[in-house]
Amino acid sequence: MTAFASLCLLLLASAVLAVTFGPADITPAEVWVTILHHLGFVPESPVSRLRDAIVWDLRLPRVIAALGVGAGLALAGAVMQALTRNPLADPYLLGLSSGAALGAVALVVLGLTAFVPLGAFVGALAALALALVVTQLLGGTTPVRAILAGISISALASAATSFIIFWSATGDSYREILSWLMGSLSGSNWFDAALVIGALIVCAPVMVLSARGLDAFAFGDKAAASLGVDVARLRWVLLLASALLTGIMVSIGGAIGFVGLVVPHAVRLAVGSGHRRLLPMAMLVGAIFMLWADTLARTVFDPRELPVGIVTALVGAPAFLLILMRFRRIT
Repeated sequence: MTAFASLCLLLLASAVLAVTFGPADITPAEVWVTILHHLGFVPESPVSRLRDAIVWDLRLPRVIAALGVGAGLALAGAVMQALTRNPLADPYLLGLSSGAALGAVALVVLGLTAFVPLGAFVGALAALALALVVTQLLGGTTPVRAILAGISISALASAATSFIIFWSATGDSYREILSWLMGSLSGSNWFDAALVIGALIVCAPVMVLSARGLDAFAFGDKAAASLGVDVARLRWVLLLASALLTGIMVSIGGAIGFVGLVVPHAVRLAVGSGHRRLLPMAMLVGAIFMLWADTLARTVFDPRELPVGIVTALVGAPAFLLILMRFRRIT
């Protein structure tokens, strides 16, 4: 409980501090006054309209979106690792992210940008269904087969996305889509922030309350069933929740890799593998990690902005290699 409370305080402090980073010299006090003013607690704000707009309209929505995307990807990754009993699983490797990106890009190219979150969810769901079909064709669900099926579907979805971009995107739209595919929270607004938080409100309780069932999955489906877990029902509920969560996160932040893989392992080393503690802690650590990755991405090379997916990959790729070495017995 102490660690959880400490992470909550760190998340709050990180959010306020991240808003202050940028060309305009904003102080933490101005951030708090602006927030309290818009919430109605401070009738007259001493902050100028320009600085108020920078905090409330530009930086704060992006910070909240980054927190939500990081929390969602980390939560989905932890759940996928439990469901497949594979420490190398995450939404990216299992094809959910690539499928979501395909659905989102297809609607962007068609000009239906208002329906991008829906397209991302449908794409993630389709990728999940195809991965499950491939797994069954390979002889049934096992941790290694699930990963192999996910990699194949991910490659297929990525190829389809590249084809759509090559065939349809021109001029600035090509660069915009490419930047988004590399991971970008640039241009996030309050609607995006609300969508991310709404997805977490819907999906996170379902996943966290399934912690006991996820613990049972570690012993196999038969053992889980003997412990009173409705294996088929719980697996489908969690897979659908993971697909919805991943689809929304990808529609807002692009195909950001490694967060769902690395964060659950880092948290597991600190708190153990019990999902009752692992899932909430993974959400908090994922949120903080994504927030600072995005803050680095938008400030290090100012005025140019680095895609946040590059920052997460720079951290995630070495960590992924360490995980491969640790669990080399399954490869």
